[in-house]
Amino acid sequence: MSDLVHLSKGNAQPPKQKIVAVVGGGPAGLMAASVLAGEGVKVCVFEAMPSVGRKFLMAGKGGMNITHSEPIGLFLTRYGDRRKFIAPMVKDFTPDNLRQWVSDLGFETFIGSSGRVFPSEMKAAPLLRTWIRQLRSQQVDFYTGHTWTGWTSDDYTKLSFTASQGTIETSVDAVVFALGGGSWRKLGANGEWVASFKNKNITVSPLKPSNCGFNVGWSAHFSQRFAGTPIQSISLSFINASQLSFTQRGEFSITSSGIEGSLIYALSAPLRDEIALKGQAIIYLDLLPDWELKAVIDKLTKKSTKESLSNLFRKRLGIYGVKMGLLREIALPEQFNNPAQIAALIKALPITLLSTRPIDEAISTAGGVSFEAVDKNLMITDMPGVFCAGEMLDWEAPTGGYLLTACLASGKTAAKGVLGWLKTAGK
Repeated sequence: MSDLVHLSKGNAQPPKQKIVAVVGGGPAGLMAASVLAGEGVKVCVFEAMPSVGRKFLMAGKGGMNITHSEPIGLFLTRYGDRRKFIAPMVKDFTPDNLRQWVSDLGFETFIGSSGRVFPSEMKAAPLLRTWIRQLRSQQVDFYTGHTWTGWTSDDYTKLSFTASQGTIETSVDAVVFALGGGSWRKLGANGEWVASFKNKNITVSPLKPSNCGFNVGWSAHFSQRFAGTPIQSISLSFINASQLSFTQRGEFSITSSGIEGSLIYALSAPLRDEIALKGQAIIYLDLLPDWELKAVIDKLTKKSTKESLSNLFRKRLGIYGVKMGLLREIALPEQFNNPAQIAALIKALPITLLSTRPIDEAISTAGGVSFEAVDKNLMITDMPGVFCAGEMLDWEAPTGGYLLTACLASGKTAAKGVLGWLKTAGK
């Protein structure tokens, strides 16, 4: 008989100590464990992967962006139509609170030129190691390699797991599910929990890619020459079917099949929804966002008869490489001889997006457990003692620290909900 089964029967703990299972060892689950353990609750963290925090580590590979420094009012707009649900949680665990929490773990933070906030070491691994050490010091137990397979009865605090030693069943006082979304299957977020939740008549919106790339359908020549090339200093505009306008400056990269990168991720939700509605989405790139259209036309009109087309664009406009490649990919040959027409394309080059890249390639997902299915404390209304947190809830946000902030904030909200419920339920 495993230690876990002994624990579930109360043989390893004082009779009055509450036992809470946290299912999922990502940021939301670990934050829930921190808050609960800090209040004297016995916490068992169950994680299907061999170690916790794998997606957290992957997100920090290129620099651990923990949150954003912009004013809280603007910060909250990043959650779109889920703002009303996310706002109370983030106001209870603000970006400033998050920075203080990181500081309390022993890591200073700084604000980058973009307003994004990073730990001074710029890496996720030291932060995660320190966090786990703190949790262990609070007597949090970790059960890695334990895959949740469902409930053992109509008592929703009785859980079943598969592990190397076989099937494990346990009964706890409350549960926080933090099972993630459906992207990055190799890191543990595979969305396989959806079926079990739907079987219990919990409303779950379909999981969809968010912060994702898109397929364009480049010519073989363009794809082979420019795949992997970044495009910098551009502006992207998009008007959806409801005539809502989106404009943002930044950069992205060409892929063999289309486009991806921070500028694309920032608008991935409306672009994805437009494709779902109309079968495609058309974006417009301003290749020279600091130039007026007339100035571009003037430069192109003064072409010398001995000047090649490539030299004209490179020397007079600074357009060469991938930007010139994009123009050649989209424009008709005869348009290069018409200054007004080619200037108009330089200022608004149409790119047709055909579909999103597969969900497993996305940085995050939209969809999940509906906020209408949970109360303000994130407890499932039809499942007393069962709470949800993190990306498995139905919300999304762009990259830039917004995802991690809301995941951590929701973990805290769920944990506080558990503490309140344990008191009122007489557990």
